[in-house]
Amino acid sequence: MAELLHMMDNLSVNIIVSILLLISIKTLLNYVTKSNKKNLPPSPRALPVLGHLHLLKKPLHRTLIDISNRYGPITFLRFGTRPALIISSHTLAEQCFTTYDLSFSNRVQLPSLMMPNLFGFLDYGSYWRSARQISSVELLSNQQLQASSDTRAEEIKDMVHQLFQSHKLHENSEGPNYFRRLDFRKMIFALAMNVMMMLIAGKRLYGDKIEDVEETRRFREAVIEWFELSGAANVEDFIPLLRILDLQGVMKKMKRVTELIEEMAQKIIEEHRQEGIGKRKTMIGKMLELGKKESEKYNDLVIRNIAITLFLGGSDTSSNTIEWTMALLLNNPDALQKARAEIDAQVGNQRLIKESDINHLPYLHCIISETLRLYPVGPLLIPHESREEISLEGYEIPKGTMLLANIYQIHRNPEIWEEPMKFKPERFQEGRSNGKWMAPFGMGRRKCPGEALAMREMGLVLGALIQCFDWERLGSELVDLSEGSGLTLPMATPLEVLYRPRKIMTDVLLQLSG
Repeated sequence: MAELLHMMDNLSVNIIVSILLLISIKTLLNYVTKSNKKNLPPSPRALPVLGHLHLLKKPLHRTLIDISNRYGPITFLRFGTRPALIISSHTLAEQCFTTYDLSFSNRVQLPSLMMPNLFGFLDYGSYWRSARQISSVELLSNQQLQASSDTRAEEIKDMVHQLFQSHKLHENSEGPNYFRRLDFRKMIFALAMNVMMMLIAGKRLYGDKIEDVEETRRFREAVIEWFELSGAANVEDFIPLLRILDLQGVMKKMKRVTELIEEMAQKIIEEHRQEGIGKRKTMIGKMLELGKKESEKYNDLVIRNIAITLFLGGSDTSSNTIEWTMALLLNNPDALQKARAEIDAQVGNQRLIKESDINHLPYLHCIISETLRLYPVGPLLIPHESREEISLEGYEIPKGTMLLANIYQIHRNPEIWEEPMKFKPERFQEGRSNGKWMAPFGMGRRKCPGEALAMREMGLVLGALIQCFDWERLGSELVDLSEGSGLTLPMATPLEVLYRPRKIMTDVLLQLSG
């Protein structure tokens, strides 16, 4: 009897899998039949079911460069059942994000992300427009950023203080001039998470002054796991059968992580209410205060999803760029010395750099711009999706096509940039780059609303690190600039460095310790 039941169970599973496979094949054949009737852009040979997924290797933006070099700047691929348009020229990017901006204003709904209400991933519509308006006008305007500058300054002071104290602890045994080893990625990621969490919720995720250690640890681990899962190449997103079976457990893991993040975000909203609306000068506090007059517009779902979107979107993006910048400066010490000389001349050595100083440090801006050119925040941007069928360069682009703009490749186009593979901040000095195409934060109506915040934060962090400490590589070899993969662009190998406090800044650093 037991064997019979086991056989029946296996038979049931096989029947279900067969039905799902037939559905997937039918969907694919219907799509291929329709596609063959259209004048589509050039495309490599596709496989049944997989489409072009077998061609894709990590990091994806480099694989797409190889395909574009062979088939041209406009290429049509199929990721399972999902049609995809790959563009790799600035003229095509301008068309897609200006002329056809509205046509490509939807987002690709990737099931593995499991957070359909995050406004960065929402389709274009009234809900997205409302969330965008709240973020851009009420939370990230120049006035609001100026009002929150002290919060960022305090977190950066704390980072500088911790670095100084860590070095000082070993001075007796090592001597004051020794260089201390530092896991730079770990430090910068913790700082970026703290800055965003303090701005949004008035809480820290790392370091001292954590209210509930165990709860904070759970939230921190959930966020890190979300980054890992969302940055992975999830084939399940493009093949319905695999998505339903979830053989790797990606969907299950993301569901658990998502629920925990949303639960914690809701708890923070309730804490704000219990303390009294308007008491905490945070983004959540601001939205709750605005909700007194417009309760429907600022309901808990809206507040929670905007808060989570800004937190997830503003953490690893900034930390990745700062890590890339430090790696490039270590490999180009002349640029590091030039930036330090500028800071010493404009700010001096009697106080710590302030956010208001950044506008007077043009070379530091050039360094950040050159880093974003070489290593843009999102090498392919967040994928867009066409809301309607359009004609582009004489080709028919079907409705529902995923748009991937290879910003990484466009930023390195030798027709636009002289010696494009070299790190040359000077190319941005005195208006030399005017008219040369760059879009590290995207273009059009879906452009990242956090660009101004990111530039302020990156400028202040890098300025403080350069002003207060000497930096060196671990050895004589250059830092490995191999690229990782994901929605954002991390370094493949976490950056480790050597540092020591600058003697000329000792008095300032001691005051921070006091």
